[in-house]
Amino acid sequence: MPGILWGVLFSHTQDFTPVCTTELACAAKINFEFKKRNFKKIALSIDSVADHLAWSKDVMPFNSESGCSPLSVQLGMLDPDEIDKDGMPLTVLCVFVVGPDKMKLSIMYPATTGRNFDELLRVIDSLQLTALETLATPVDWKPGQKCMVIPALSGAEAAELR
Repeated sequence: MPGILWGVLFSHTQDFTPVCTTELACAAKINFEFKKRNFKKIALSIDSVADHLAWSKDVMPFNSESGCSPLSVQLGMLDPDEIDKDGMPLTVLCVFVVGPDKMKLSIMYPATTGRNFDELLRVIDSLQLTALETLATPVDWKPGQKCMVIPALSGAEAAELR
């Protein structure tokens, strides 16, 4: 969707956690996939700037690239069932996909389960396609495969799409 900006916000539990570190590494590695879909990425954690800087310095030797928040509470990203060593709730792993007009998708994972970026990209492709076309994507759909018309279309309107 050239010229139309989309966004994806990833929440993370804390710096130095292995699941989140692998996810951020994956997001950086496949940045070209987000760019070709005209997506901007934001990663959000409840840790302090000092913790972010220490984590960044800690993982930098492994980096192949050339680098309690009010927002966390507002977005419902704190998991009362997952507690850190200080008794504070961990941030659940949220993904928010924002289209040019509104939030299109939110997914929440427990802190112990990493995201599937192939599935996220597939969903993004579906969201962008269905934002432009009066279509729906079936189970296990991938870009280039057949789609379905939405039930609200009349037979005549559906015939025009062929």
